[in-house]
Amino acid sequence: MRHDDDNRDRTKRWPVPASACWLALALAAIVCHASLAVAAEPAGSSAGVPAAAVKDLSLVVSPQHPCIWPVGMTPFAVVPTASFGRTGRHRDMLIIDEHTGTQWDAPAHFVPPPESGLPGAGPMGLITGDKVPAWQFCGEACVIDVTSRRDKAEPGSSNLIGPEVVREWELKHRPLAAGDVVLFRSDYTDAYYQPFPAGDRFVTTALQKKTPGWPAPTPETMVYLASRGVMTLGLDGASMGPLPDLAAATHQAGGSRGMVWIECGTNLGSLPATGAFFTILAAKHAGGSGGECRCIAITDPAIAAPLIARVKRRQVVDLSVTLDENLPVVWPGRTPGDEGGRYVSKVLNAFSAQRGPFFAMTHLFDSLAGTHVVLPSFSLPADRAEIAAAEPAVREQVARYEQAYGPLGTSSLSTDRAPLEQMMGEAHVVDVRSLRGKTAFAEGKPAGPVISREFLEAHAATRPFRPGEVVLFQSGYSDERFKPLPAAPEKDSLFALPLEGKVEGWPAPSPEAVAWLAERGIRCIGTDAPTLGGVDAAASLQVDWMAASKGMLVVEFLTNLDAIAGKQAFFLFAPVKIAVTRGGYGRALALYE
Repeated sequence: MRHDDDNRDRTKRWPVPASACWLALALAAIVCHASLAVAAEPAGSSAGVPAAAVKDLSLVVSPQHPCIWPVGMTPFAVVPTASFGRTGRHRDMLIIDEHTGTQWDAPAHFVPPPESGLPGAGPMGLITGDKVPAWQFCGEACVIDVTSRRDKAEPGSSNLIGPEVVREWELKHRPLAAGDVVLFRSDYTDAYYQPFPAGDRFVTTALQKKTPGWPAPTPETMVYLASRGVMTLGLDGASMGPLPDLAAATHQAGGSRGMVWIECGTNLGSLPATGAFFTILAAKHAGGSGGECRCIAITDPAIAAPLIARVKRRQVVDLSVTLDENLPVVWPGRTPGDEGGRYVSKVLNAFSAQRGPFFAMTHLFDSLAGTHVVLPSFSLPADRAEIAAAEPAVREQVARYEQAYGPLGTSSLSTDRAPLEQMMGEAHVVDVRSLRGKTAFAEGKPAGPVISREFLEAHAATRPFRPGEVVLFQSGYSDERFKPLPAAPEKDSLFALPLEGKVEGWPAPSPEAVAWLAERGIRCIGTDAPTLGGVDAAASLQVDWMAASKGMLVVEFLTNLDAIAGKQAFFLFAPVKIAVTRGGYGRALALYE
């Protein structure tokens, strides 16, 4: 586990009066307005984020690690379903609980719905993971160091973090307020989230009352934080609930006040006490109790300060589709045998007297369900030997690609190692809606609008592309066609009908257009269509291979891009940190001016 000790803030600080806090906010606003000048920078300047400024605060999810609660939960598994040798791409299916690895809790996780009649029931029991507002997933990280409390409890018990710990931090730094994200840092995961058998120390031995649990806040602490306007928090222990018997009370105290939080964070020692921008990029399960997530922070003050200012003004939008059994969220395939694993959602625990006073779900689905990132390893072979061993049809397609564009690249990049900084940066929205409605298609001959190099060159004449920008193709396709699946024999107009050539497909760039963007320093492309490659099978594969060979990351199945069109916006995406897979699902957010 990487700690980034050199980045820790060890500066001595003195208590700050309230007037100084207002001064700090004013200075932050000045920094924010100064940052708006980036649109006027020279066309060749970088709009990217330095890798050193991005801190991954997420645990790796793998069967070799204690990534799930060891009692009553579904074991995590990755099942390969397609290979490069057969299809020219790789594909995986997941079996995963919402509360796996680094995770977040929505109010509905421990607050029963108001009509249930159960203890603690209330209106916040209706706030499931897909209903939490986007602004609540971001804020300024306020790191409260409780490392001295780790392992300072009896076996099977947690050291309790009371309100006095928070007040002491406020006296040393500044008063907490709305827009702050309070993070309790104990370094518990850094020490104990290890591969098995050492991984049993993370939760199992604490539940067996052989070792102390993790430091965790009391219900009174949650009440105090809510009184300060804090709506988002987190810790690097296994649960926000203290062992042995305050878990439900602490969860309900926060959830009943609309608070959300992360559990199983890590690497919190890489953050300063204040000043870093923090975000939860969470799976968006319909009706969920929260879910698996990726947590990241940006520590560069020049980038973090304006983002924090936007959060405080709640200028945050969600660009992600919702994962739901009744929505077309996974690839259906062009032919039988080509489809991704269907999205299946199952209630694992519904405030059961037998299993506990909480609500949780488990899921089974293709790893690229909903809004997701495609890594180069998804469509590229790991090495040339994989090409040589591929089926003849795949080798023929490779030969055609290489004759036209040069050698096909190789990649073994896994999702847990994907460069986070490449999936964030200033958003550059390219409106391609004018291309729709003009394509000739026929049954059995699917086709969609092509975003050509010439189209992009014409766009760049008025707004040049800058290295490090995240280019987002706005077609309006998902906004228009992402609807509940119709009853058979009808077929959905988002996937099925376009792939059969019965309606026009979604806009997609040509391989030449992708290569041209790469030459301009664009390392991440996003689209509000289901895939970057379009409905034509051969063209789609060439587009995927070109983007991958250029080392580009592709975020597919965005929505709601109209919310940031014409605005200066900062784009964020990160997949859940799952080992072995070659891309994955997550949450896309944008913070705008």
